[in-house]
Amino acid sequence: MAKMNAILVAVDGSEPSDRATQHAIDLISSGCAAELHLINVQPTMSGAVSAFVSREQIDTYHREEGEKALASAVAIAKKASVAAKTHIGVGRQGEIVADFTKKLNAGLVVIGTRGHTGFAGVLLGSVAQDVIAHSKVPVTLVK
Repeated sequence: MAKMNAILVAVDGSEPSDRATQHAIDLISSGCAAELHLINVQPTMSGAVSAFVSREQIDTYHREEGEKALASAVAIAKKASVAAKTHIGVGRQGEIVADFTKKLNAGLVVIGTRGHTGFAGVLLGSVAQDVIAHSKVPVTLVK
């Protein structure tokens, strides 16, 4: 595999997300990439919420929730002595991850998946499917 500038890992604080982070760290440790970027994407608030809550409060909420979701991935990177840059986006996961991939010149997106299939997967939707649909670079799913 040719060396990439960066790997972007989409994280949500779950065990599959932590495994995705470890996979990306393993790739970086083997010399496949120079930088590790971690991103958490927070869903947008509905218009009704913004009628009662200030923009500053919404931004603070997104930042705090994003930092919570990034915490375990940051700890994994720190334990492995791999520097990780963190990002928090707000919006549709696939679109935001694709935008950051382009902005960071990342050559790979890594994302954990809970493996919902069949009817459960259809009902719940899939962040992984959304990321794949919008990505212009390879996406590695880690179960």
